[in-house]
Amino acid sequence: MKEKIQLAEGLEISRIITGLWQIADMEREGEALDPVATAHHMAPYVAKGFTTFDMADHYGSSEIITGMFKNTNPLGNKVQLFTKWVPEPGPISLADVRKATLRALDRMQQTSIDLMQFHAWNYPDPSWLDGLFHLKKLKEEGLIKHIGVTNFDAAHLRIACASGIPIVSNQISHSLLDQRATSEMSAVCSEYKVKLLAFGTLAGGFLTDKWLNKKEPSEGDLSTWSQMKYKRFIDAAGGWERYQNLLKAVKKVADNQAVSIANIASRYILENPNVAAVIVGARLGERDHISDNKKILQIDLSPEDIASIKAALKNLLPIPGNCGDEYRKPPFLTASGDLSHHLENIPKPFAITKISETRQQIFSGTEWESYAGYCRAVKEGNRIHISGTTATHGTMMIGDADAAAQTHFIIDKIAAVLQTFENTLDSVVRTRIFVNNIADWEPIARAHGERFKGINPANTLVEAKLVGDGYLVEIEAEAVIQS
Repeated sequence: MKEKIQLAEGLEISRIITGLWQIADMEREGEALDPVATAHHMAPYVAKGFTTFDMADHYGSSEIITGMFKNTNPLGNKVQLFTKWVPEPGPISLADVRKATLRALDRMQQTSIDLMQFHAWNYPDPSWLDGLFHLKKLKEEGLIKHIGVTNFDAAHLRIACASGIPIVSNQISHSLLDQRATSEMSAVCSEYKVKLLAFGTLAGGFLTDKWLNKKEPSEGDLSTWSQMKYKRFIDAAGGWERYQNLLKAVKKVADNQAVSIANIASRYILENPNVAAVIVGARLGERDHISDNKKILQIDLSPEDIASIKAALKNLLPIPGNCGDEYRKPPFLTASGDLSHHLENIPKPFAITKISETRQQIFSGTEWESYAGYCRAVKEGNRIHISGTTATHGTMMIGDADAAAQTHFIIDKIAAVLQTFENTLDSVVRTRIFVNNIADWEPIARAHGERFKGINPANTLVEAKLVGDGYLVEIEAEAVIQS
């Protein structure tokens, strides 16, 4: 396997990216690492061809350290520096995006960012789209070379790409334990030419020889945030015994190849044609796995090897939900098991207008609501009536000609109404779908089925000419709040 891959025009990266999230763990006691000394430890990686480094605004002083290396080391002109912006949920202005971008540039002492990756906490609030549109503007200004996202599910990656955001990558959890990237995500990546950057391929060290035939650790035995997090993935995948059976199967393949379990765990993920690179964490200055990482690209998995691993994977339970759901809905597969160390609260998407003791209204701000004299939703007693809703955000149509993208965005707006009333899609009892062209019924119905799986409201789908050029679908909904 080649060591490099073209992620986008003008952006060639390593197939194995060095992830620096552990810098935050190394600085957990509050003392920052020496940027000069720590940057020195990047040189052996770059010298061996591992030229791509992944950071984030919340990975401690990682941006400062990598910028120091790029600016002062003779090998600095060979590196690609990726970072992330993880804003608080709520409204996002162009000024907010510019401030975050300039802060990252200042910390790295660069004039442009090779890849800025965006994370969204709450899809029902369309502010996440504002953030991406603003990043697109900064890309046009030259402050950002390429836009990526992180922890996006397939539906919202589709919405963003269909709406004209030039996304080149989606960084997601993807490992032997976590195969969510091989379902809906695969189709979206293929359609919109988006590549995956896979993190968690070693599951915080659990997918290594170290844990083979070891007894299950207690919570107090786990020493790093990564271990705390990925032990939850093991539990979600069926528990310790199934995980150990997986390790044993991978160990047989590793022994045949004369490599480690970790090598096979990472190499297998690179078999996914949508995966551009795997991200392997490093504790700069403490230990490196450069020689071991080199072996990953030298492995040639046979059809028998792949079949053996796939057979072992069938014994695991699927990780629940879609890519990135571990940060948005229960069960929260985070280090703490919730979002307490990430967020204080998630603001409601809309304001509520009280009409009487029993009636409340919500307006979403589209121009049609004002001149046609209606609101987005009415809550009367324990019932919520949601108007026919199109893929409209402000004055923009979202999703362009992608019927599934428009449908997902509409259902997000319905979810936003319910979230504002402190409810979820689970409370929906009836939906009505109006399709502009009956030929589009299937992707629309499938998107509806994906979002309402297990809820199964009463539903009608009919062909009807819609108001507004380009709109492919309109949906109205009714919900009942259970006491």
